[in-house]
Amino acid sequence: MSDCATPSAVDRVIAVVQRLLAERSIKRAVNPEDDLREAGLTSMDMVNLVLAIESEFDLMIPEASITPANFRSVAAISSLVGALRH
Repeated sequence: MSDCATPSAVDRVIAVVQRLLAERSIKRAVNPEDDLREAGLTSMDMVNLVLAIESEFDLMIPEASITPANFRSVAAISSLVGALRH
């Protein structure tokens, strides 16, 4: 089955990040390599981001994988999700 018919993991992660930014009244485009802390997410937002990603992709992120490096950017989160789904 082709992934072309469904939003990519990157697109889905961007949507989650932009929803969190909007909750903080931050209107900003987010690119896959952007540092999410610099984009405006706080440490509390990062906790919410972990939960939102788990919900969006219907998976549980192991505690050992919840690291700043894995949640630094959309690209890093997408890589983590891909690794956990396979």
